[in-house]
Amino acid sequence: MPQQAEPQGQRSGLFVNPAAARRAQFQADCGSRFASLALADGADSALELLGREAVDLLVIDLERFDPELDATGLGQLVGARAGAPVLVLCPFSNARWLPALMARGPLSYLITPMAPDAMNAALDAALAAGPVQQPAPTPRETELEGLALLRARVQAALSEGEDLAALSERVCEALCNWPGVVHAALFYLQPGGDLQLQAQHGLQRAPNRELNLARVLGRGERLLQSPLRHAFPGLLAAAANSLALLDAPDKSGEPELTETLRAHGVEMVLGLPIPAGGPGGPRGSLCLLFDAGRSFSPDALFALEGLAALVAVGLRMADMGRESEELLARLTHISTVDALTGVANRRHGEALLEGEIKRARRYRLPLALIAFDIDRFKEVNDRYGHPVGDIALRTVAEAAQKLVRSSDIVVRSGGEDFQVIAPHTSAIDGLKMAEKLRVAIAETLIPGCDQVTVSLGVAQMGDQESADSLTVRVNAALARAKRAGRNCVELAMQ
Repeated sequence: MPQQAEPQGQRSGLFVNPAAARRAQFQADCGSRFASLALADGADSALELLGREAVDLLVIDLERFDPELDATGLGQLVGARAGAPVLVLCPFSNARWLPALMARGPLSYLITPMAPDAMNAALDAALAAGPVQQPAPTPRETELEGLALLRARVQAALSEGEDLAALSERVCEALCNWPGVVHAALFYLQPGGDLQLQAQHGLQRAPNRELNLARVLGRGERLLQSPLRHAFPGLLAAAANSLALLDAPDKSGEPELTETLRAHGVEMVLGLPIPAGGPGGPRGSLCLLFDAGRSFSPDALFALEGLAALVAVGLRMADMGRESEELLARLTHISTVDALTGVANRRHGEALLEGEIKRARRYRLPLALIAFDIDRFKEVNDRYGHPVGDIALRTVAEAAQKLVRSSDIVVRSGGEDFQVIAPHTSAIDGLKMAEKLRVAIAETLIPGCDQVTVSLGVAQMGDQESADSLTVRVNAALARAKRAGRNCVELAMQ
């Protein structure tokens, strides 16, 4: 709560700091500079006091304030002064406070710590200076301030890090926040080498005036072959890697384009090439459509080129994210799928079996495991050659995949050995499935060697059985099927 100090000087002051010891120290060192000095522990109590009485000098000591928690309140406090003197005491280690507070209103600042004599001299100077007159911004300052805000919005749009399409949409939406821009588009050079309209966004207008650049340009893809590539700045910037500015639609030399743009209230079009990360042409372009002509200062054009470079970084990050996802998917495929047959490999099959056993045990559901291998597969390789043997393996795997349910998992567990993990399946149902597999494979024609047969073993998981135990039992059943003459099915014993 505000505390009133003893009147000592000629002017009134308000000192704000959350620490009682810090407030007491300031009162002892500098209270003589004021006829009255109020002490407040935070922005709320300081605003309350300012609402009741005039204060000649507001002193905000940032020591002990938290930039994450107190920045908004202190910014409101600075803004409430409306040009009246504000002196900010800022610790040298936390000067990041200053830009945010300066954006809320005029102030002067001192970097602390400071000796009492130097502090008193600074207070005298601040009191003598009186209200701060905020000069009217020049047109150039207004333009650059708008571009700085636009850059911040584009950077925020890029920071969300979604895929390319979503990122491009957000960038176009952010660009439409610049005064005068009625439509923004992003053209992107595809990996195949052609340009497409990746995203566009326009301000809400009457339905009959809705602007769609794909219709204006006659296409949304293969734009480097568009007949308007020499006339429309968005395409020209991407093709020629150069800023293109059409400050009046009729200068395009294309009467139909001129008429269409003006029908949608467009009087100027700016194309900015999006630079590539390395050598070569641009990655695309940004295209801004304005409702009125305007001239740009050199600083503004430089800022716009920097904005395009910022977008290029964001697009590259999106590409890298997509490439990483594709690489991860490829590595996952390589590590889990058998390269020859396309079914799960042995390591992945073992992990899947463990997971299905846990699920079956948790929900008290039956689980069957079928093991089968190709009869006399060595003779196929010896008689017809290994390429035919590979065809036989692929054909058997494909036949099994076609027959099993979507919930079942086919695994290549060895050279000519396969398994089928069958959730929600009892021993009896497993036997029926195995018999269907045996018949289907025996009837499948295999190029180069006519037909092959398989022997199969079936086991249902026991109540407390492990994956290893289940595998041992089903392989024993498969071995019995081999001894029984092959091309048959055996049920594993408990």
